[in-house]
Amino acid sequence: MTNQNDKSTIDEIRERFDNDVERFSVLETGQSATIDAPLAMDLITQAAIAATPAITRVLDIGCGAGNNTIKLRRALGTDFDADLLDLSAPMLTRAEQRLRADNHGEIRLWHDDFRTADLPENSYDVILAAAVLHHLRDDADWTSAFKKIHRLLRPGGSVWITDLVSHEIADVHRLMWSRYGEYLSELGGNEYREKVFEYIEKEDSPRPVTYQLDLFHEVGFASVELLHKNSCFAAFGAIKS
Repeated sequence: MTNQNDKSTIDEIRERFDNDVERFSVLETGQSATIDAPLAMDLITQAAIAATPAITRVLDIGCGAGNNTIKLRRALGTDFDADLLDLSAPMLTRAEQRLRADNHGEIRLWHDDFRTADLPENSYDVILAAAVLHHLRDDADWTSAFKKIHRLLRPGGSVWITDLVSHEIADVHRLMWSRYGEYLSELGGNEYREKVFEYIEKEDSPRPVTYQLDLFHEVGFASVELLHKNSCFAAFGAIKS
């Protein structure tokens, strides 16, 4: 296992995503390397609408090419202001271009790391975070990020996450990782599986979904919900009281 200090730097992660925009621009399938990606996108979209009384401003953390905000806009059926945040400038450009075709609310671009971005507090009805939080590192980093999400939401606002997760029980983690490897091999062969495993090992520091649900409570969220889990991927969220 790669030591935390030897994981990819922010610049290295940014460079990879700068060169991978097309893979993140398919609304129908989402990220092919993610198990149940279309289902997870639908679930966090529908949960955000069901759990949030009014949606007028949305933050998409690690927005990529904009899939999740576009899905939310289409499902909601009304415009909202959208803040799109990503490390990758090409991703932001594509996300804004795609979202403007569906949404006539104000769109603000944040070319930044979520941890350091000077985002306005108590401002968002919904926060989306798809396949991004697994880039966080140690426990202090995770706690700080979850506290920030809580501060950014308006009272009654909600956050919805779909992401790569690890497992608390080592034997279960090995089982689920093996199942994920089988999925990747069926999708693109053994070479593709090893490629995905290689960049996960280098870039990512996922935490169990149980860890993250507990962390929601710890930082002050009133209610949490697990929407779906399959192998190494989960969709879940929380509401700010």
